Amino acid sequence: MQETLAVVTIVVVGVMVGVEFAVAAFVNPILDRLPNDGGLGARSDGARVLGRIMPFWYLGSVALGTVWAALAWGGASASLVATGTALLVLGVVMSILLLVPINSRVATWSNEGAPADWKRQLERWDRLHHVRVGVIVLAFALFAVALV
Repeated sequence: MQETLAVVTIVVVGVMVGVEFAVAAFVNPILDRLPNDGGLGARSDGARVLGRIMPFWYLGSVALGTVWAALAWGGASASLVATGTALLVLGVVMSILLLVPINSRVATWSNEGAPADWKRQLERWDRLHHVRVGVIVLAFALFAVALV
C-alpha cells in the first residue's frame, strides 16, 4: 500500500512539477517574445485556466505527501517524505500570499484593458514563480529519493 501511494504521489507531483517548469522555462518566455504584446492575451487565458486547476493539484499533492509521511512514520524515508511535503506546503503558501494576487489580476486583462505596469507585474510573477518551481522541484527530488 505504501509503495503504491509513494508511486502515485511521485507521479502526481512529478507531472505538476513538469507543468510548472514548462511554464517557467518555455511557455511564458515564448509568449513574452510575441510581437505587439501578443502574449498578453495568452498569459491572461493561462492565468484563468491554470488558476482553476492548480489549487486542486497542489492541495492534492500535499494530501498525498501527508498520507505517505504518516504511513512511513518511523521508517528510514519518513523524514524525506515529511520534508518534501513541508516544501509543497511552502509552495502553497507562496502561491496564496504572493502569486495568486498577481495571477487574479492577470486573468482579467486583455490587450485593450491591461494596466500601464502590466509587464512589471508579469516580471514579478515570473520571478516568484521561478522560486516556487525550485521549491517544488526539491520536494519532488526528496520524494524520489525516499522511494529509492
